[in-house]
Amino acid sequence: MAAANAVLAQDEAASATVDDEQTIQKHHRNENIIEHKDEVDEKAPLLPQQPGCVSTFEIKKQVEMGQMAKLFFNPVGEKLFYLCIAIYLYGDLSIYAAAVPKSLRDTVCTWRPNLSNLTFCNGTFADTDPCWRSISLSRMDVYRIFVACFLLTVGPFAFFNIQKTKYLQITTTLARWLAFGIMIILAINKLAHHKGQGRPVIADISGVPNLFGVCVYSFMCHHSLPSLITPIRDKSSLYRVLAMDYLLILGFYALLSFTGIFTFATIQDIYTLNFLPDDCGVNSVTDVAFFEYFLALFPVFTLSTNFPIISITLRNNITTLFSKEDSPRHWVLTRLVFPLVAILPPIAIAFGTNEVEFLVGITGSYAGVGIQYVIPTLLVYYARKNENIDHSRNRMKSPFLHGFWIILIILWSVFCLGFVTVNHIVTRK
Repeated sequence: MAAANAVLAQDEAASATVDDEQTIQKHHRNENIIEHKDEVDEKAPLLPQQPGCVSTFEIKKQVEMGQMAKLFFNPVGEKLFYLCIAIYLYGDLSIYAAAVPKSLRDTVCTWRPNLSNLTFCNGTFADTDPCWRSISLSRMDVYRIFVACFLLTVGPFAFFNIQKTKYLQITTTLARWLAFGIMIILAINKLAHHKGQGRPVIADISGVPNLFGVCVYSFMCHHSLPSLITPIRDKSSLYRVLAMDYLLILGFYALLSFTGIFTFATIQDIYTLNFLPDDCGVNSVTDVAFFEYFLALFPVFTLSTNFPIISITLRNNITTLFSKEDSPRHWVLTRLVFPLVAILPPIAIAFGTNEVEFLVGITGSYAGVGIQYVIPTLLVYYARKNENIDHSRNRMKSPFLHGFWIILIILWSVFCLGFVTVNHIVTRK
């Protein structure tokens, strides 16, 4: 980001120098040169700054990853960047398109087996189980009906643009914090009364490969860093602030995860579903109906509001990927084809599977690794190779300057990809 700001500053300085020279030449050709002399002298700099002399690396302009890819990558690299972003967004939308209908399905389905057999209280439902006693629809059928309703409800937003989402994002953020706080407090309360049902094993090596994909998906916020870092005025303590931020996120995830695995005997792939009312009466976390249904429907509220924004972002990335910069774009492509290409594949994936954990692992394992590791590393590498930038004047210089770190991250990315690929192949056999 610092190197991108330096490049833009150089371009602006070069453009300003050319404009000043053209202004001076124009006034010299004017017959009233004496009359306008003072005006020309006021506008022209005393020492016009040459492009090579600009050394500002201050992150003053918000340079998004797409713009950085355009500055530092060649045309092929830029297309690959947008392809990686598109794949990740497809995975994101697939997760949302599966999580919302699954939450709705598990909330409205009332069929239960013979509750005299309390062994089921620690079990889970199968997709082939009925949803209601009086209606012959399986849980998978009801899930797919909700997927279709989800498409008809939020899908049309992909054909338009959404602006001024400030208050929508604030409301969603407050709902997230409220839900997380309620889940942590309820789990701690049950553990404090010695009612925890979870008996996790000390270690399970079979779960480690999928952990890579889930962790990448959880912590992958690199595409949001430009909008977060740019407004910060004093960037002298930026590394310390970001380190504290990531440690806070890690601590919050650990608290949410560890209270969950010791409270519940079986963890649903959508964690909020563990707080649904329990007909057996042994695993209920709370008797407050508001908490039960608010947490169960929490993904419906938050993910449904995010789906239109992400689908529009994906549509714009697809437009950039398949369009030439200077060529006109037909309205049929931009208003009809590209929106359909953005929303139909995730919905099709959601129709095929409701395994949210699997979708999260796939998305984080592949496209997420590209965005979190590969793309930032290559951006740094090519920015350092840019001969027009004097990196010796960079106050935002990374402490990891040696080329060894770039090689290490690329090798780590390959290792992660291989690890999770083997895991997906083994677990799917």
